[in-house]
Amino acid sequence: MKKCNQVECGFTPYHFSAKSDKGFTLIEMIVAVGLFAVVMLIAVGTLLSLSVANRKAQALQSVVNNLNISLDGMVRSIREGTYYRCGGGLNCTEGAEALTFKSLEGIDVTYAYDGSVLTRTENGETIQLTADEVDIESVRFYVSGAVQRDREQPKVMVVIKGTAHGGQRNAQTTFNIQATAVQRVLDI
Repeated sequence: MKKCNQVECGFTPYHFSAKSDKGFTLIEMIVAVGLFAVVMLIAVGTLLSLSVANRKAQALQSVVNNLNISLDGMVRSIREGTYYRCGGGLNCTEGAEALTFKSLEGIDVTYAYDGSVLTRTENGETIQLTADEVDIESVRFYVSGAVQRDREQPKVMVVIKGTAHGGQRNAQTTFNIQATAVQRVLDI
């Protein structure tokens, strides 16, 4: 086998020149950094908007939980009460904005909607049941079977319509809640 020199065997000697092909040019670096900045700007913007949306959802959930707790307490006390009256009579199948009944202790309790909030009045003291972040549009109480010994157990149905917002008016949800309470004390 014959030995050949670099030129004969097809190898060219490596020459150093002023322009090297190694590394990036300044323009390539500017373009790369610019693309990275745009991608990061979009990613951070998306992350921040998700964070804001999560805070709004948590605030709204807190308001809805407040409303549910108020409604549960109201239904519990109605269920344990007696002598229901609403709309000027015992049975109000057309619905009324206020309901009065006797509590277990024999105290008159009134739940009423005054055009803006739902309230509970007991012993002359009125308390607001709903949070300020809840805007109630209507409350209707429907009572059937309130006449003593009419062979029908007294039943009260509460229908509440409105909107809830978690402190921000742009993040709100509409709700329609209906709850029914049947008197626990037998009245048949």
